[in-house]
Formats: sequence, C-alpha cells, structure tokens
Amino acid sequence: MAFEQMITDSRILFTVVSFLTFIGIILWAYSAHRRADFEAAANLPFADEFDTQVAEKQHV
Repeated sequence: MAFEQMITDSRILFTVVSFLTFIGIILWAYSAHRRADFEAAANLPFADEFDTQVAEKQHV
C-alpha cells in the first residue's frame, strides 16, 4: 500500500510542477519586456519582401 501511495504522490507532484512550469512560461511570454521581440518577429515576413524589391530594382 505504501508503494502505491508513493506512486500517486509522485504523479500529483509531477502534475503540479508541470502546471506551475506552464504558468511560468505563459507569464514570461506575455510579460511587457517581450513586446519588442514580438513586434520584431511580427515584421519578419515583410522584411523579405523589402529585400526582394530592393534587389529587383538594383538588378534592372
């Protein structure tokens, strides 16, 4: 019986630690100091178009 209780307790502990880790990642990702990184990442698809347009103008 003690072994089964140990297994149950370890599963509970693992679940709680996983949940706290998840909450920590969410708080870290949406914190205010990450806003500039998100804005830079949001503009990445447009950076390639600008480089292509400049290269095409220089090619002609």
